[in-house]
Amino acid sequence: MDTLTNRAKLAGAVNTITRKDDGKLEGDNTDGIGLIADLQENLHVELIDSSILILGAGGATRGIVPPLMERKPAELLIANRTIGKAQALSNAFVDLGNIDACGFDNLDNRHFHLIINATSAGLEGELPPFPTSILSPDTVCYDLSYSMHDTPFISWAKEHGCKHAYQGWGMLVEQAAESFAIWRGKRPKTAEVRAKLP
Repeated sequence: MDTLTNRAKLAGAVNTITRKDDGKLEGDNTDGIGLIADLQENLHVELIDSSILILGAGGATRGIVPPLMERKPAELLIANRTIGKAQALSNAFVDLGNIDACGFDNLDNRHFHLIINATSAGLEGELPPFPTSILSPDTVCYDLSYSMHDTPFISWAKEHGCKHAYQGWGMLVEQAAESFAIWRGKRPKTAEVRAKLP
């Protein structure tokens, strides 16, 4: 890329490329805005003053932390199997506000309004390595992964009594709609597409 948008710089990744009038290529990242659109507009999840837990400290987490912090949550905690990775990511975004970090084994008896699974845990069928105490009847769970059937994380969340559990299909659709808007200057309606997905 010749230039990067601020979103792409913060995410450390590009998923949308635009050729500018001068022929230069600009890289953008629409993953975070796609997640926010799905959570707020489609699922009506309240983010302002909420308590948010992100499970995993990889590239997917890096792309969603900045737009989540823009919504002014009361708390954002990144938990990872290796606490050092979670702390490094938290430190990378210190300018965005108070972002805490911990290991999975430090989550016992903490409760959250929104839990986002950004790990690959469970994709091979094993149980997610998170304590069930993080779930409450008021917790909304969101898996960035998606499948034609419930992902293991979604099955786990439902089994242990969360309020709602959603796969990342909506984020997939909304980030694509945002990319289309960048290219074409018009954002397509997504409801019909989302209605055809599991």
